[in-house]
Amino acid sequence: MEMQPHPFKRILFGFAFSPTLEINIQETTRLAHFFNAKLILLHVGKKTEEKLGIVSALLDKIDYRDDAIEIHWEQGKPVSVILEACTKFNIDLLVLGALQHENVYQFYVGSIARNLTRKVNCSVLLLIKPSAERMPCKHIVVNGLDAPETPVAILDAFYAANALGAQQITIVEEIRQQEIHVTVEDDRSLKKANIIKERLKNREDYRVRKIVKSLPEAFLKNIKIKTQSIFGKRGYSIGHYAEVVRADLLVMNAPKKTGLLDRIFRHDLEYILSDLPTDLLIIRK
Repeated sequence: MEMQPHPFKRILFGFAFSPTLEINIQETTRLAHFFNAKLILLHVGKKTEEKLGIVSALLDKIDYRDDAIEIHWEQGKPVSVILEACTKFNIDLLVLGALQHENVYQFYVGSIARNLTRKVNCSVLLLIKPSAERMPCKHIVVNGLDAPETPVAILDAFYAANALGAQQITIVEEIRQQEIHVTVEDDRSLKKANIIKERLKNREDYRVRKIVKSLPEAFLKNIKIKTQSIFGKRGYSIGHYAEVVRADLLVMNAPKKTGLLDRIFRHDLEYILSDLPTDLLIIRK
């Protein structure tokens, strides 16, 4: 597994002149500071002196005014403009809050978010609860899906935990109910099903622990690490778990772009995008 101790060097935030603009800028500039990243603010719309004055005034009030921040203005269709900007500026992390285009206010957590998370060439952070004052990130939940991309998602989750000062990471292993291959009809079949469940849990826990052992030792200090096996629908199960434990951040693999697995995983991610339990970091490398 290739180690990238600093995965988010360039962050892009697509901002809109919406009621949440100030807190979105406060939150995004804080994130860029904690990740030691260059921040690019992009507005999809016409540049005017009035708009520039509003943004400049807001940047005068942020906590870290000495950090590297650029402002760019582009006109066109939001998805196309943002995709092009991510490539042009070599972006590592795209942050999405809300978009206002031609006076229509709509959250990215909808068709635009789904479109961007499938097509963009970098990781994506969906902010659903930005705050003017910093709210500590205490607990991060990350998927432990048995997939080639999972080690990178776990690595980046630990990087984020260290950068944001989180105290706990829970790695959730979603196991499909179909893997049990037993129909429970009586006590004997119930016992057999429970034995199979325990074996599956042990298998998944062993696999995830191997990934954790391969991480840089510095990433593991002062963080409580928990593994949790869940039987159920992928995507729905981890989203529900993150909500129940009140996680501050949920980290997932990005959906694949092509093939049958793409269609399956989009369905998995669809559960989360339709009802986000918390801020969602989607990792793509």
